[in-house]
Amino acid sequence: MTQFSGWDPEPNLRISSGGPWEERYGYSRARRVGPLAVTAGCTATVDGQPQCPGNPAGQARIAFGIGLDALAQAGLGAESVIATKMYITSRHHADPVGAVHGEFFGAIRPAATMVVVAGLIDLALLVEVELTAWAG
Repeated sequence: MTQFSGWDPEPNLRISSGGPWEERYGYSRARRVGPLAVTAGCTATVDGQPQCPGNPAGQARIAFGIGLDALAQAGLGAESVIATKMYITSRHHADPVGAVHGEFFGAIRPAATMVVVAGLIDLALLVEVELTAWAG
């Protein structure tokens, strides 16, 4: 059996933000298994309330911050992010959200995907992001 050098099955962590949907829908804000950590979709929701209505850049800033805070709880920083996914509710949000992505990850340059979707769980939300990080 081949073993991966440097791979440690621990930690196996579940990170919770206490957000309104985590318990109800049965998911974690982030999971880390060994060197891999992933976040659930992060939006600009704080204390159950959407922030920065009508401002995709402001919402992206908050959403990336929430994702990075969750990764920090798993022991990983922004430099460990290897992939990002951005879901936006209008193609007109691509440039402002992409620019915020560049603020956070321009020096790191992870693989990135941006997709226009019909809508998010709350109509006031314009942006949702996911982060994947690797500690190997």
